[in-house]
Amino acid sequence: MSGAQIFMAEDLGISDAQVEVLSGVISIYSLAGALLAGWTSDRLGRRLTIVLANVFFLAGPLIMALAGGYAALMAGRFVAGVGSGYALVIAPVYAAEIAPASSRGLLTSLPEIFINTGVMLSYVSNLAFSGLPVHLSWRVMFAAAAVPTVFLAAGVLTMPESPRWLGMKGRVAEAKAVLDRTSDTPAEAEQRLLEIEAVVTSGGGGAWKEVATKAGVRRVLAIVLTLQFFQQASGVDSVVLYGPRVLAMAGVTSNTLLLSLNVLFGAAKAGSILVAMVLVDRVGRRPLLLASTGGMTAALLVLGSLFAAFTGAKDDAAVAAVSVAAVVAFVVAFSVGLGPLAWVYSSEILPLRLRGQGAGLGTAMNRIMSGVVTMTFISLYQAITMAGAFYLYAAIAAASFVFVYACLPETRGRSLEDMEELFHTK
Repeated sequence: MSGAQIFMAEDLGISDAQVEVLSGVISIYSLAGALLAGWTSDRLGRRLTIVLANVFFLAGPLIMALAGGYAALMAGRFVAGVGSGYALVIAPVYAAEIAPASSRGLLTSLPEIFINTGVMLSYVSNLAFSGLPVHLSWRVMFAAAAVPTVFLAAGVLTMPESPRWLGMKGRVAEAKAVLDRTSDTPAEAEQRLLEIEAVVTSGGGGAWKEVATKAGVRRVLAIVLTLQFFQQASGVDSVVLYGPRVLAMAGVTSNTLLLSLNVLFGAAKAGSILVAMVLVDRVGRRPLLLASTGGMTAALLVLGSLFAAFTGAKDDAAVAAVSVAAVVAFVVAFSVGLGPLAWVYSSEILPLRLRGQGAGLGTAMNRIMSGVVTMTFISLYQAITMAGAFYLYAAIAAASFVFVYACLPETRGRSLEDMEELFHTK
């Protein structure tokens, strides 16, 4: 959408207000998938929910690519959004439930790695197809998003079902077979099975009864919702979706250069998550989250100050260069901590009986805030200036630093079942 909007507006005569809605509404639409994913994954299984998400991922881009106007684009965004909601819930839950504790942080970061690889490839497609005729370029950019669904369809054939879901359904023999394949040692597989059986058989009532009756469960749910709030409220999707617009206002005038810089941002964002993957199971969640939120705050303050001091400085290479550096610093800081670890931390601290539905609620919060940020960014900077918008995001990032410092204990190396002791959710 970031690059396609330039050519779409020219071809279809779409206004800034319509671009703002089209950009952000996919996050609102994804609420349907996110809220249904918990129910679906608890009943049909984690694996079939991934298959369902893939169907939406195939149909959505094709509808957008063939759209003849604003209404059809909105329909395509809805279909793609539902798939996005499903995937954002089920990918980290599945990864957390199938991974041994020794590599759970790394493996649960994989969805964020590939989301950002997809973002980077979409920027590459923006640049690669920008030379096509205007009426064709943006359509090919959208159609390209259908290609990865073929690989996911092939990959899911080799994926086992979550052992924790199998245990929850009483299919203990199947759960044991999966654990034997996915544990570091046979002893660990046996221990993981015993822990799953203990969690499944302990306590009574449904997931929401636990929320009503256990303070520890309410605390965990509050942490998940707050963490997902801060991940999006700090403004990352404004940079992801409106990067060319931000840099154009900072003095970059060439469309080709704007799209090339977008590729740079995508590469920096995806590459930084690799750093998080390497470090998350070595140094822990808390240090990375604190470094991330602190770095985001600093980068946003620099960006806001540049716009405050040099508004209207066209063709000023120095201002443009520092703006690019500040945006890169922001996406790097986000991607080494808060970006991937909001999902890692949320998926591993939720109790088993609440994991599917709790992850759905967390994803709903994430998507609501993403929609609010992306559907208001143009209006926001027009109302309080670009500097004011980035100062606001900086204040939110600073608040997230305080939240991490005060409220999030370290979870590195603990089993998922051990989290129930840490957070008193038994």
